[in-house]
Amino acid sequence: MSEPVADASADQPAAMVRLRVAVDTPQHSGLTGPLDYLSPQPLAPGSLVRVPLGRRELMGIVWPGEPSGDTDPALLRPILSALDGLPPLSAAWCQLVEFAASYYQRSVGEVALSVLPPQLRELDGQKLKLRLKRVAKLGAESRGAQAEAGRAAAAQPPELSPAQAEVLRQLDEMLTSPAPAPVLLYGITGSGKTEVYLRAAEHALQQGRQVLVLVPEINLTPQLEARFAERFADRSIVSLHSGLTPALRLRHWLAAHLGEAELVLGTRLAVFASMPRLGLIVVDEEHDPSYKQQDGARYSARDLAVYRAHLEKLPVILGSATPSLESWQRANEGRYKRLALPGRIGGGALPKVRLFDMKLLPLSKGVTTALTRPLIEALRSRLERGEQSLIFLNRRGYAPVLHCGECNWKSDCPHCSAWRVFHKGDRTLRCHHCGFTERVPSACPTCGNQDIAPLGRGTERLEEQLAETFPEARVARIDADSTKHKGQLEAQLQAVHAGEVDILVGTQMITKGHDFRGITLVAAINPDGALFSSDFRAPERLFALLMQAGGRAGRDAAQAARSEMWVQTWHPEHALYKALAKHDFEAFAASQLAERESAGLPPYAHLALLRAEGRTAEAAKGFLDAAAAFAQQMPEAAQVLVYPCIPMSVARVANVERMQMLVEASNRSALQRLLWHWMPELHALKREHKGLLRWAVDVDPLAI
Repeated sequence: MSEPVADASADQPAAMVRLRVAVDTPQHSGLTGPLDYLSPQPLAPGSLVRVPLGRRELMGIVWPGEPSGDTDPALLRPILSALDGLPPLSAAWCQLVEFAASYYQRSVGEVALSVLPPQLRELDGQKLKLRLKRVAKLGAESRGAQAEAGRAAAAQPPELSPAQAEVLRQLDEMLTSPAPAPVLLYGITGSGKTEVYLRAAEHALQQGRQVLVLVPEINLTPQLEARFAERFADRSIVSLHSGLTPALRLRHWLAAHLGEAELVLGTRLAVFASMPRLGLIVVDEEHDPSYKQQDGARYSARDLAVYRAHLEKLPVILGSATPSLESWQRANEGRYKRLALPGRIGGGALPKVRLFDMKLLPLSKGVTTALTRPLIEALRSRLERGEQSLIFLNRRGYAPVLHCGECNWKSDCPHCSAWRVFHKGDRTLRCHHCGFTERVPSACPTCGNQDIAPLGRGTERLEEQLAETFPEARVARIDADSTKHKGQLEAQLQAVHAGEVDILVGTQMITKGHDFRGITLVAAINPDGALFSSDFRAPERLFALLMQAGGRAGRDAAQAARSEMWVQTWHPEHALYKALAKHDFEAFAASQLAERESAGLPPYAHLALLRAEGRTAEAAKGFLDAAAAFAQQMPEAAQVLVYPCIPMSVARVANVERMQMLVEASNRSALQRLLWHWMPELHALKREHKGLLRWAVDVDPLAI
């Protein structure tokens, strides 16, 4: 930082300049906006400063706008120092943060500081100079290496299909438009959406602009990074996600902020990347729930990407084979421009979907509800032909629960209202909510019966059964347990791509974005649970998951004709499966939107969820009841419906009771007005309800 600012005495206020500074104030303080400080010289909005707050020293950001002027300057504290070696954050970046804070009901300082690299807060002027020199040096080295790679790279981009060429023609028109509408790129799996992203990025880069590409999960970032690095060997590319080391995250952020990085690939936090020459935003798999932050400021990166594009008047591409119903409806209304890629590259067909009715399963010994005899035969025929198969089961572990047949004991978690999952690999019972883990008991803890058995099936058990059924096959499992160590996921995916795996078992991790060329059979095991969920979005998520899973089959056009997707279901007559069998997303979306409209649910209504956690259920309920009573008295409540509070689906986690209350409005601004006036009272109520541990408002919640 620059030289520390000299102590400001109270009798020299005229020499000092008043600044607005955004700092990360505690939520319970009720301070949501920037605070006023004094500075010996004017500082540009967006400058980083260090300021005192109470007894602490914090990083702050000089915020645009006029200081309040309410407080006597003699009572204001001076800033301590300014990080003057760094260009200020742009006005557009500050506007984006201010909108996010306002819309998602958090303080400006909390959002602004939480999306900056943590290491940035620890830097002083000297350390910053060293970091900037390192970034410049690495940038120069990188440009040299890229220029060399660019000369060596002879790989020509693939020829475009007519549909891709038409989409890109329309995108080119939008790149030059003064205020382009958001683009919803609706392309079936394998239709070449990534190639469209690459070409659109190339056009933006040629205009001297930067490009931001968002992906839903970290495990997709290296794969996409490899595609972009191969195409843009002569360009500077960085990634931004929570899996990076703090030092690397800071370096990549600085490269983007200084304009050194031309392409930034990242997960949801990258939507806040500071990019002075931003010219294009791409949101891949825009329907994915991973774009919604689940703690702190519960923002949607997809929605903020659309807002950022609107703010900076640049194009944003939302790509998906199964768009979110909100995006689909906006395209129906003409607010988004829908561009379609209806066919697979190379003319390959989508896999034939077979709905296997489990009610017709013959009741004979040795037949299970996972590995049915027809499925075993289908897997065997693939093995004989040297083709790969994928088994999708969205439940990790060996079995969801251990059970005693004598006394009906089950492996519940003592700290949560949930079962502990049996993991056979390390012989543990593990709660996937609070993490409580114990060794598997040798006998039933209640009655001493030694014959306790697993109930149900997870990926670990399915992998074991496949290995027993096909001893000659190479079976691999990809889920959160098998990939928790660094490098494991990349190694396993590489093995699949190299043809070293015959049967791949996994959770939803393997259904998204992966280009497995050798897979000709995908089987979905036991997907019915979501059909009868209390969450109205569950069918939408299930349809997207199954469409994505099926899309892993037949990506090689030569094998596409004999590719299949099997769905083992007890309800083959369900409308969701009927639409899936025809690969008819449009029919599914139409039926779901009709249901949502008649029920008054998003996108035809706007929701917020007030969650409360307490030492007892009564404490959480008391807070929510008091909050509801206050809301009903507000004039803004006339256009808003506040539902009674209910326990969350998993009501207790780590000995904390959890309740929630839904707030619904047909008008977005009516909901925002209510929340704006409600929030100060909620802070006050927290102080009155001593048994309450924490509370949070979730605007546009995804899980209810």
